Amino acid sequence: MRLRFIEPGKPVQNAFVGSFNGKLRDECLNLHWFRSRRHARDEIERWRQHYNTERPHSALG
Repeated sequence: MRLRFIEPGKPVQNAFVGSFNGKLRDECLNLHWFRSRRHARDEIERWRQHYNTERPHSALG
């Protein structure tokens, strides 16, 4: 087995991560002004729980 890494400056080589990062930015990071690291951690965890359990997933129809 040989590891193959994404080339620097080529984000299209891993579209799943690019899509996830875009959703995280649009649905969480751009909506909040974080007062502290603790606040950021709590808001991101809240978003992660919603993302993984409550929101409708396009792959599931």
